[in-house]
Amino acid sequence: MDPLSPLEQSLHAARALVLADLAARDVADADVVSLVEDAVTQRRWWVEQWPEGAEFVLGLVAQDVQDALLEKYGRWPLCPVCGEEDPHALEVEPELGADPHWVCAKAAVIVAPVGALS
Repeated sequence: MDPLSPLEQSLHAARALVLADLAARDVADADVVSLVEDAVTQRRWWVEQWPEGAEFVLGLVAQDVQDALLEKYGRWPLCPVCGEEDPHALEVEPELGADPHWVCAKAAVIVAPVGALS
């Protein structure tokens, strides 16, 4: 069996880490997992065109899933910092960069690395 290419490794890691965040917030049902698979498929094409972008795949997949969830289900992940009075979603920062984190833009607080929501 051939080892996974660096591109495939980055895509598999992104899938696993975004699924971990979804599971941590109890939203990893079959429909949502399908959204993750769609995002990974779309980003596979993107990173094949720009291999140097492999380190950005995690943040991009997280943003893609977040956007797809907003369209179908609502905001995700909700900010645990600001409380229920003002529900809003966390954002991925940097938008295009390595080592993406979930942040609360309102409080300017890093909540967790993507893949490590509790």
